[in-house]
Amino acid sequence: MSTGISLKGKVALVTGASSGLGERFAEVLSSAGAAVALAARRTERLADLAGRINAAGGRAITVRLDVNDHGNIQAAFAEVAGQLGGVDILVNNSGVSKQGKITDVTPDDYDFVMDTNTKGAFFVAQAAAKDMIARKAAGRIINIASVAGLRVLGQLSVYCMSKAAVVQMTKAMALEWARYNINTNAICPGYIETEINRDYWSTPGGQKLVEMLPRKRVGAPEDLDGLLLLMASDEARFINGAIVAADDGLSVT
Repeated sequence: MSTGISLKGKVALVTGASSGLGERFAEVLSSAGAAVALAARRTERLADLAGRINAAGGRAITVRLDVNDHGNIQAAFAEVAGQLGGVDILVNNSGVSKQGKITDVTPDDYDFVMDTNTKGAFFVAQAAAKDMIARKAAGRIINIASVAGLRVLGQLSVYCMSKAAVVQMTKAMALEWARYNINTNAICPGYIETEINRDYWSTPGGQKLVEMLPRKRVGAPEDLDGLLLLMASDEARFINGAIVAADDGLSVT
């Protein structure tokens, strides 16, 4: 029995690929053989990543995608189809956050987080599913939620709400699209160190938070590699509607 996962012949679209987890997700999918569409609002930040993937023998293109622009979502999928073919794997990763007390949240703050994390993610997944259904293609949709969708984190009320919605969204999509051979699952990462938050972990506040974690450590992007590959692969054909916490035990504390 072989345990190696191959995505050769598959096309993957990764949103929010310009940095952090999205960048890592794209590299991992490419390393398993998938052609990868790198999507973000600022395509200039994707150029280096595409160059690295292509130089390593993979195939990557860059696509402008603003998940808050419904017309742009449709255009992005059409562009990927024209260059690589229809999307077989969606990693629905775009996300933003706003920290503060609930009493300080403004309508603009609320819309900023909910429009990207929930509404944007919904319509990107919808576009992917419509394409998969039209092509009668077995599809994999991987929504990137958060441990914040499973338990409340202080000062992140609207973010927690948005990711809890993604959890329920994933279950609803899994139920409705199962008949079309589309598997929809969610990954709920815990605290992961990326270039965006790296400096924070050495601050007093960051160190205090680390001490409160079950193993007193934060994760690295590569800690999600195995789970991502499984959910993207044919080996996950019996996994649908799963909400998997990859948080080192934080969600059970």
